[in-house]
Amino acid sequence: MLEKNFEVEEVLELIEQKKFNDLKKYLERINGADFPTIFEEINDEDAIIVFRLLDKEKGAEVFAELDSDLQERLINSFTDVELKSVVDELFMDDTVDVIEEMPSNVVKRILRAVSDNDRKIINEMLNYPEDSAGSIMTTEFVDLKEDMTVAQAFEKIKKIGLKKETVYNCYVLDKNRKLVGVIDLKDLLVSERDELVKNLIDTDIVAVKTIDDREEVAKAFDKYGYVAMPVVDKEERLVGIVTVDDAIDVIVEEASEDFEKMAAITPTEEGYFKTSVFQHAKNRILWLLVLMLSSIVTGTIITNYEEAFAALPVLVAFIPMLMDTGGNCGSQSSTLIIRGLATDEIKLKDFFKALWKEIRVALIVGVILAIANGIRICIQYKNFKLALVVGLTLIGVVTISKVLGCMLPMLAKKLKLDPAIMAAPLITTVVDTCSVLLFFNIAVAILHI
Repeated sequence: MLEKNFEVEEVLELIEQKKFNDLKKYLERINGADFPTIFEEINDEDAIIVFRLLDKEKGAEVFAELDSDLQERLINSFTDVELKSVVDELFMDDTVDVIEEMPSNVVKRILRAVSDNDRKIINEMLNYPEDSAGSIMTTEFVDLKEDMTVAQAFEKIKKIGLKKETVYNCYVLDKNRKLVGVIDLKDLLVSERDELVKNLIDTDIVAVKTIDDREEVAKAFDKYGYVAMPVVDKEERLVGIVTVDDAIDVIVEEASEDFEKMAAITPTEEGYFKTSVFQHAKNRILWLLVLMLSSIVTGTIITNYEEAFAALPVLVAFIPMLMDTGGNCGSQSSTLIIRGLATDEIKLKDFFKALWKEIRVALIVGVILAIANGIRICIQYKNFKLALVVGLTLIGVVTISKVLGCMLPMLAKKLKLDPAIMAAPLITTVVDTCSVLLFFNIAVAILHI
């Protein structure tokens, strides 16, 4: 962080002194991924100066990483020639990402700056479902023919490679552009120059469909260890690739969305500071209202046992402990199940296997907690029956909460919902009601109150 602050100070100092040649040389030494931090700390006028000092290739790399608001302000400051220069250097998927974030007047300028062929490709990519593989793929990849020699393959790679997102994987297509296989650049490098490409390709390759869910595509990267994942249409023709950096972006976005759902917050695509106070309140209030109103059930149950309170007031002291323990146990189970579902370690067919495991875990945990509390109650209150009531309730509450923590996320998955919605807040509310109901029924039965 200290290094980045130093970069910003150096940039501002060179701009103030109008030493633009020195600034240009200094900017060449900065990693493209660090520029967003610099742009966040300088005003729009200085940002435009900095951007115009970058060479075309680095400028496009930096532009793709910038916040959408800053991208819009830069575009509005560009001449048509400058805009075309930037767009020409952007990879197709980055161009589509920029267009999706821009207002209509800016989109029109961008589309005017691209060629007719690129405009057609962009429109096709924009028509794919938002969460599909087609929406995150790039159409810029190296394709080869089976009858090429290694020498011919290298000639093509040298000719078009700079404009492609990756050259490490080259895709071999037949005359109908159907995917035949893939060949690694290293295999080409170590092969004889007159060797035919068809003798080197790997035909055992996994491809995804354009309409496949992008989260499933991201999981496939982890499973198969690919650097790029080929994307085919319904006729099995190769139409694009998803690169590992885009897969990582998907994983980050999905993880952020799951965290928000697990905290009972309506997910938002905007960042924390870019989201207005009113929108933050709107995103949180719905679930809070639902959870608050659902607690009325717990309150109603408690009022039905006023006589038990009057006979043994100490019962009230154990309610927070039982409710908290139940919520914590349910949260533990739901977190593990949600994670397992997200990583495909747990599948719907494993429902009873997972449920049986959680029941056994619950019994072990419940008995240990019951013994610990029983000893404390016997020492503090010298009341064995009270210790028995609390102990039995703990075993029941822990079992119920862990069963719910296991079942509810898997039920959501079965209903095609996000399992994350069945996380701690919802489970805690359900468990609270069960805890109070179980506690007083056991107390009435054993203590005869």
